[in-house]
Amino acid sequence: MALNPISRRDVLRTLAMGAAGGSVLQIIPLQAAEHVHSLLTQEKARTPGGKYKPKFFTAHQYKTLTTLCDLIIPADDHSGGAVEAGAPEFIDLLTSENKDYQLALGGGLMWLDSTCSDRFGHTFLDCTSAQKKEMLDQIAFRKNAIADPTLSQGVNFFAFLRNLTTDGFYTSAIGIKDLQYIGNTALKEFPGCPAPEA
Repeated sequence: MALNPISRRDVLRTLAMGAAGGSVLQIIPLQAAEHVHSLLTQEKARTPGGKYKPKFFTAHQYKTLTTLCDLIIPADDHSGGAVEAGAPEFIDLLTSENKDYQLALGGGLMWLDSTCSDRFGHTFLDCTSAQKKEMLDQIAFRKNAIADPTLSQGVNFFAFLRNLTTDGFYTSAIGIKDLQYIGNTALKEFPGCPAPEA
């Protein structure tokens, strides 16, 4: 009998199915997200150059996913963005173990490329910046799917991806630093409230 009958795959599958349940996170609980980041750090430490190899997405899909994550939370003067925080890796690892995520994200990426090809003659990655912005402006708002039901799949895909990107970012070291969260730490002095003026 194995010492640890629960496999990494079992853990990831369970985490990917978890509900937010009172968490400030959109898709998965904080502890689960931290565990995924820990798994990614361990995995990258074992590979030459510390590079992550996608588990589910094809090279083209992963590049599109990375571009979308960067557009959702770009780097700024204050902190790194979703890509630096490892959000694409976070999403790929969870998606590799969850069929619902595979359908939502894999299907969504295919919808995005197909729609961009119909409208602009290119996949999303080959579109100009203006074309990418036009496409994202349409699928970033639910009201657009009400006005044009052909956008429904794209709107649902982008909403799900945006939530996962946000979860991946704000549970990473970069995201937590961006929030300026210091956790449960002792203070050298506690200034309290100022004395009332007499």
